Amino acid sequence: MSAFHAERLPAGLARRIALAAQGFADPRPAGSVGARQLRRLTERLAVVQIDSVNVLSRSHYLPAFSRLGHYPRPALDDLTARRHAIFEYWAHEASFLPVRLHPFLRWRMTAAEEHAWGNMVRLQRERPHYVADVLERVRSDGPLKASDLAEPRPERPGTMWNWHAGKVALEWLFFTGAITATHRTTGFERVYDLTERVLPAAVLQIPTPDPADAVRELVRTAARALGVATERDLRDYFRLRPAATRAAVAELADAGELLPVEVAGWGAPAWLDPGARRPRWIRARALLSPFDSLVWERPRVERIFGFRYRLEIYTPAAKRVHGYYVLPFLLGDRLVARADLKADRQAGVLRVQAVHGEEGVDRPLVSAALADELRLMADWLELDDVTIAERGDLAADLARRTGSVRTDVGA
Repeated sequence: MSAFHAERLPAGLARRIALAAQGFADPRPAGSVGARQLRRLTERLAVVQIDSVNVLSRSHYLPAFSRLGHYPRPALDDLTARRHAIFEYWAHEASFLPVRLHPFLRWRMTAAEEHAWGNMVRLQRERPHYVADVLERVRSDGPLKASDLAEPRPERPGTMWNWHAGKVALEWLFFTGAITATHRTTGFERVYDLTERVLPAAVLQIPTPDPADAVRELVRTAARALGVATERDLRDYFRLRPAATRAAVAELADAGELLPVEVAGWGAPAWLDPGARRPRWIRARALLSPFDSLVWERPRVERIFGFRYRLEIYTPAAKRVHGYYVLPFLLGDRLVARADLKADRQAGVLRVQAVHGEEGVDRPLVSAALADELRLMADWLELDDVTIAERGDLAADLARRTGSVRTDVGA
């Protein structure tokens, strides 16, 4: 970075730039939200992480709700299952991505033996004829699920999530790009088909870029989605390797497509997208999925917001500090609280199992805004009520904010 003059950015401005890049500087649409807005948001974020946990909602539905408010979830499904404007692949983790990025991830598909997990690689090496037979079955029989190839599960639990050989073969073929997901079932199982029968021909006909060119485009895309970022932030967005990322950053900086900056308090060199917005204020209000691209890299969250965030799903219940499925609450340009949420679909209730405010926040203001957001979320999830358990230092305040939110002692 020594060859470049680095602009100095106040921490607050860097935070607002990051929020704007992630779509939080725009007001939520006043009217109905449909495919056009969802497609534009997916293009802006580039990566929407998928996760199977469904205690509140499937995680990939939440980023659009956080930014756009109430929208029909089938409209997002339609972009993947019918329009195929979005495809599924391994990016940050399992993710939905705009189809324009497919050519730029083919190098990862081609180099699957370097990037895929051990069981997938081992099955391909040890049983190549079996993998070829699975591909032929997809070719001849059409879309199928792993359960269509069910075999006895491995005797050792925890082996590749206890996948059977058919599932492992399908995942290898998925990683290499030979097949892709047509959609997910209601039980969240992938349905696979040949890639050429799923993705638009116009996308598949694009020549495969050189790996260095592809990584450069992924870094460029990450920079637009992050606004301002360290090299590690840029690398993490698509889980790129350090050397390739450093080379791409240097080339983009030489071309003026990344600008060097020093952000007060960050303690690391950073890069600014030249097209990034620099808002004077942010008036956002949003509950964020633990897998939202604004908060998925925990060191970045702590650096930008001073908010220490850990996912406690795999922590024993007695040792959890804030709860099982905890969503940070964004108000303005700050993360001001966190709520452990559960959608009790049988009872028709959105349960706030614990709610904690950050130190120094205006509790009445935060509680009133959070109550409004919880009501909006309950309506979106088609739940009739919101209940507040008496856990956390904001619980009593939140329960008093509105008559539509009632205290639930036994939750």
